[in-house]
Amino acid sequence: MTAPRRALIVVDVQQEYFDGVLQIQHPSRDESLANVLRALDVAQEHGLPVVLVQHQLPEGAPVFAVGSDSWALHPEIEKRAAASWKRVTKDKASVFADTDVAQWLAGRNVDTITIVGYMTNNCDIATAVAAEGLGLAAEVLADATGAIHLVNEAGKVSAQQLHEVLLVLLHSNFAAVADTDAWVAAVEAGQALPKSDLGTSAMQGRAAFSG
Repeated sequence: MTAPRRALIVVDVQQEYFDGVLQIQHPSRDESLANVLRALDVAQEHGLPVVLVQHQLPEGAPVFAVGSDSWALHPEIEKRAAASWKRVTKDKASVFADTDVAQWLAGRNVDTITIVGYMTNNCDIATAVAAEGLGLAAEVLADATGAIHLVNEAGKVSAQQLHEVLLVLLHSNFAAVADTDAWVAAVEAGQALPKSDLGTSAMQGRAAFSG
């Protein structure tokens, strides 16, 4: 089997998710950040292309307003930033929407994207789903991403529930989900991460919840 031609997509590791109203609740911010940084270090060591994404809204926006504290990338990310990285700003959930990220990846013969950063319940899932239509395989690192508690007219869900449910959903069809340890091992071995499929997940679901 041909080794995956990976790129690491670092999604919106910005101060808003550490200090703002969108503060990540699960996994812990310290844990997910440490794993994002580890993934970056491994990507650099193995020469993987890196895309550094930053959500950006106009001045005066309540979150991610350009130039604001919440818009700034986490200092540990900025500290590691390299000239070879693709840096891009976006104003939609998917990193592919109205950006040239897909073309940049195609120019480097990338066939697999590894998604780290925030949030599982917004930009990460949007990016993984969009990758399918571009012919890209997706990987999501469960302990290098994170979610928030949500309450609205449709109901309420904790960050942990939301994160875990979305990872199950992603792994059933859209992305291979693994922790950072497993991903590092796969990178070092030149192997793809294992992924389920909808049929298998459905059959296992029926067996688990029948009766």
